[in-house]
Amino acid sequence: MTDKKQILIAFATGAAAGAAVAYLTAPRTGKEMRASLQTWARDARDKAAVIPTAIRHAVERGTKAGKEAFTESYRGENGHQTQALR
Repeated sequence: MTDKKQILIAFATGAAAGAAVAYLTAPRTGKEMRASLQTWARDARDKAAVIPTAIRHAVERGTKAGKEAFTESYRGENGHQTQALR
């Protein structure tokens, strides 16, 4: 990993940790904090729930594109098998 990537990862990790500490130490009542954390957790769960579907669709699109590219390459420009593949 390059030094720039390591610095960027360290910066992002530090920023996330700082945001979490600031969020958790902000002056709120226990009831407000619990409600806020429940909302945050619900939103995170809802966002995470769509990830498997998105990955499956991406894999399906990639598989289809790969098959089409192979078929096109196999048939050649004029729709017939190329000589190298006969």
